[in-house]
Amino acid sequence: MPDTPSYSYEHDPAAIYRQSFATVRAEADLGRLPEDMQDVAIRLIHACGMTDIVQDLAFSPKAASAGRAALASGAPVLTDVEMVSHGIIRRYVITSDVICTLNEPEVPSLAASLGTTRSAAAVEFWKPSLEGAVVAIGNAPTALFHLLEAIAKGGPKPALILGFPVGFVGAAESKQALADNPFGVPYIVLHGRRGGSALAAAAVNALAAGLPEEKSRG
Repeated sequence: MPDTPSYSYEHDPAAIYRQSFATVRAEADLGRLPEDMQDVAIRLIHACGMTDIVQDLAFSPKAASAGRAALASGAPVLTDVEMVSHGIIRRYVITSDVICTLNEPEVPSLAASLGTTRSAAAVEFWKPSLEGAVVAIGNAPTALFHLLEAIAKGGPKPALILGFPVGFVGAAESKQALADNPFGVPYIVLHGRRGGSALAAAAVNALAAGLPEEKSRG
């Protein structure tokens, strides 16, 4: 019987976090970012392992502050897919509802009638909760496009849109549209094809982790 292999690796979760964030700070070009965006960038890099995403990170003035203020007031978090919802650390957002409407039973028929994707149709069900909310889109460019179209028609405006749709069709274009939005809605966006649910959830966690309630729990 062969010997059981033994590997040398860090076992302590606290030490792993310390070393990870120290590595990010050492290797990433965070100097171009305002102070309130640096924690967000660090969490994003930690979620994907790519320090160069800082180059593609764009944001409106005081976007991070707007998101933190919304979460501190108990504003809901609206997500395009369940993967984003499940990635949000609930103890960070104990006063906020995390809402994903993708699996509402009416969504498939609405998508068919609108001639669009389920993700885009699900945005229609955000409207009662959208004003002042934090929106985290980590998968579907169509959801982001549909949201921007709804706002352009006079719909409710969220406090912050986190734009991290991923893919080869529409992802880069939807994020550019968010960055160009003429409605004055604060945003944080990762330009290009890269993105994903882990990044969208990490952005929410970064904003929420700095709230006084979370600091008081250590």
